Amino acid sequence: MMNQFFNQLSRKFILSVLVLVGVTGHSGYAQTRAEWVNKVGARKAPIKTKVYKVNSYGAVHDGKTLDTKAIQQAIDACAAAGGGIVSFDAGTYLTGSIFLKDGVHLQINTGVELRGSQNIADYPEIDTRIAGIEMKWPAALINVLDRKNVSVTGNGLVNAQGKVFWDMYWNLRKTYDPKGLRWIVDYDAKRPRTVLVSRSSDVTIKGLTLQQAGFWTVQVLYSDHVTVDGLLIQNNIGGHGPSTDGVDIDSSSWVLIQNCDIDCNDDNFCLKAGRDWDGLRVNRPTEYVVIRKCIARRGSGLVTFGSETSGSIRHVLATDLRGNDTKNALNIKSAATRGGTVEDIYFENITMTNIGTFLEVNMNWNPAYSYSKLPEGYKEETLPPHWKKLLTKVEPAERGIPTFKDVFVSNVHITGAKTAINVNGFPQSKVRNFNLTNVDVTAATSGTIDHAEGWKFNNVKIVANDSTKLVVKDGTAMDIKM
Repeated sequence: MMNQFFNQLSRKFILSVLVLVGVTGHSGYAQTRAEWVNKVGARKAPIKTKVYKVNSYGAVHDGKTLDTKAIQQAIDACAAAGGGIVSFDAGTYLTGSIFLKDGVHLQINTGVELRGSQNIADYPEIDTRIAGIEMKWPAALINVLDRKNVSVTGNGLVNAQGKVFWDMYWNLRKTYDPKGLRWIVDYDAKRPRTVLVSRSSDVTIKGLTLQQAGFWTVQVLYSDHVTVDGLLIQNNIGGHGPSTDGVDIDSSSWVLIQNCDIDCNDDNFCLKAGRDWDGLRVNRPTEYVVIRKCIARRGSGLVTFGSETSGSIRHVLATDLRGNDTKNALNIKSAATRGGTVEDIYFENITMTNIGTFLEVNMNWNPAYSYSKLPEGYKEETLPPHWKKLLTKVEPAERGIPTFKDVFVSNVHITGAKTAINVNGFPQSKVRNFNLTNVDVTAATSGTIDHAEGWKFNNVKIVANDSTKLVVKDGTAMDIKM
């Protein structure tokens, strides 16, 4: 049944390419896409086959004894010999942060469970970027930092046991929110990610089941040629963890995500590129990304762009996707202090049911979180460095205005949406050149487009239960007849 579904979508994919070239006239973009789309993903993987069992280095695997040291010793021995396979006897291994090295293939097979320590001290702080800001933050459970040619594969289970960190976050919110500190709480509530690939090349993450992430599940940061394949992410076990994104691609390029199934409590697949002053300082884009043949279940967005857009996000193909009970289908969000451009995006061959909004576009997303303001009673000179970064003004202010343009949506079928379309640009930065072709949406209400320019609809059908029509408040050169 799954293969039949994806074969049908693949045929639609070919048709959509013809539509984009022949109907919309954007053949330049189509040719550019044809040149890069088959070049994404890891170009190589570790080939040495000598096995280094963590059990030979003292791993107890009783699920209670901390095995971090033994696992790391096996990794180090493997890397020192020029690479190979690090593997586990069947059993349950309690561990804090482990750090992979060049040429290492970490193999987590069926019958093996890695459990994340619930003691934050077992995740040493490193220099990293989190939610668009470079700062000190706990290392992930599994780390690939400044490495080349690394794989993490297998059909085993990685249970991050993140609920203790969710509870810590919510308790901090109770203290911070009344003080007007909603904008900083996510940064002060330091919670470990499950997998981090940072400043690395030719990395493959494949086949694992990942559960109960303390924070983001998989983050690909400042990296290139990475493959994320066949992951089953289940973060809504034992509650609903805040900010438990599925896969985040963060200022990285040449990335392939495929065959994943994600159930989480925030963005399912998310592309990011830095936040505000610090993101504009780094100024590194996310580009050349393919997301294909994936499923989104609960979560905030099947595919989300932002809200960290400062370094720009471009050249993205999301195709052959389906979703159920997801908040948004295509979600593009930023703020007036982010800047950056989201452009040359292809979202096609999509089937979803029981969602919030089909097309959600917002340049002024979540102001309580997006805009940093220091309450009375604090002295700026005594603040932590990451507070100061978030409080640093973007100057001139115009530099913080984002741009959304050149988005191509085709072959979409959605039933049971609450809202079909909700678009909010700025008067000085209209949402430009969105092209919708072969789109069929049933929703409770049609929705609104505000501050847009140059939109084109071709064979778009929106059926609203309340019989409303799509409202365009401020639109120029709009060709959206339905």
